[in-house]
Amino acid sequence: MTQPLQDRVALVTGASSGIGRHFAVTLAKAGAKVAVAARRTDRLESLVAEIAAFDGHALPVPLDVTDPDSVAEAVRVVEVELGAIGVLVNNAGLVQAKPALEIDEADWELVVGTNLTGAWRVAREVARHMTRMGHGGSIINMASILGEGVTNQLSSYAISKAGVVQMTRALALELARYNIRVNAMAPGYIATELNRDYFETDAGKALIRKIPQRRLGQPEDLDGTLLLLAGDGSAFMTGSVITVDGGHTLAIA
Repeated sequence: MTQPLQDRVALVTGASSGIGRHFAVTLAKAGAKVAVAARRTDRLESLVAEIAAFDGHALPVPLDVTDPDSVAEAVRVVEVELGAIGVLVNNAGLVQAKPALEIDEADWELVVGTNLTGAWRVAREVARHMTRMGHGGSIINMASILGEGVTNQLSSYAISKAGVVQMTRALALELARYNIRVNAMAPGYIATELNRDYFETDAGKALIRKIPQRRLGQPEDLDGTLLLLAGDGSAFMTGSVITVDGGHTLAIA
């Protein structure tokens, strides 16, 4: 059976853990040659080995999305080693929980500089690569349900993800003429190694009860949307933001 992303080159940022790591495996199983990029390159070794175990193809790439030179070099390496990038999963990001009045300049720059400016920087560099190569492609930005709604103590994160939503739409409009599609995924709460302990607490369990499906999402719950946006099934989609949250936004609207 032909794999839907056979021999396409995909770049996944923030691939050293969590959703980014899962996405890299999912894309490789779909046949893509995957460049797995992160600052913590030591954690990429086990990911590359995991993908190689099912005869997938993965290339570890050092990448710091807050450093323009690092972004440019990462795209250059992927082009030289794997070829023209057809899919970007713009996933690198972080969360910092802090009351709005306690956020200082360094806190703001850390969150917004990574989640929004960093995502824009990678999208711009890959879009330049795609237009130069003349082949088009799919850019998938990771937004969040907090890009549309808000909650306490995550103001900088929510602001950064709202920016990612508008960045997705703005780039989609301008890049459509180059056959570059730009869409976003807006996950709800997804269980990862970073939040599992919290969701075992009383506060975490109370949050889960507010989700209409009464459960956390699992990384594999995002696979269908990922493969749709990466593949030909979304050929007439651009500027879309797809919510995957178990109905959570319905309960907080």
